Amino acid sequence: MLPVLLVVAFCLALATVAQSPQHILSNHPHIDNIPTVHESAVQARRILNLSSLATLSTVFPKHQHPAPLENRPQDLNGAPIGLIDYYASCDPTPHEPTILAISIATSFKNARAGSNVTLSLRYHPPIDHPPGEDIYTYSPANLPRFSLVGHIEPVATSEVQRHKMDACFFDRHPDAVAWRPGNAIHESWWARLVVEQVYWIGGFGDRAYIGWIPVEEWRSVTQEEVENARLVGEHGYKKR
Repeated sequence: MLPVLLVVAFCLALATVAQSPQHILSNHPHIDNIPTVHESAVQARRILNLSSLATLSTVFPKHQHPAPLENRPQDLNGAPIGLIDYYASCDPTPHEPTILAISIATSFKNARAGSNVTLSLRYHPPIDHPPGEDIYTYSPANLPRFSLVGHIEPVATSEVQRHKMDACFFDRHPDAVAWRPGNAIHESWWARLVVEQVYWIGGFGDRAYIGWIPVEEWRSVTQEEVENARLVGEHGYKKR
């Protein structure tokens, strides 16, 4: 009997400490203190700046026969596939991720065949983050994540050199120097993801915005806003 009472007491204590989320994948209709769409756009741009790895999703083309050496199953036409890839937020368009595309890679073959592209990111709090207020503070279900929907656009070498986009990219990914354009391993080329739509999940719906961010709002965020923003777990973060 005593073990049962201890379990019940523990659960009651936990319930008083951690306030359960009321809305998980939709916004609460009567709560006014959630971040605005623009504030959410700033947070998303902050994550884009902090990270440099994301899931790049494309769709296998329909009515296309793969090359024999590819050894691809025949029934993948129209199927989606998501693969981790490098990116960097570089000038002159920091809101449109810079990518070093490798022609032989599945994602870029699909993109060249006409597939739209989705780049999906999530926020990773610093390793040395302060303790959370409750079990939900750093719950992956309550941390921001978002997807950028758009298409891959090649970037001319002259633009890359003029804005030092290659130096920016290699600063985030030093090992990528090995497959820069002109390397002896694989054909590669500079590209950017032209963002056309942004879908954002800032956390639980009773404390964060969930929904589409207009692309104009996404593009309007300034670098100053990005640099001044702080996410939960970062030094200087203030709860709304």
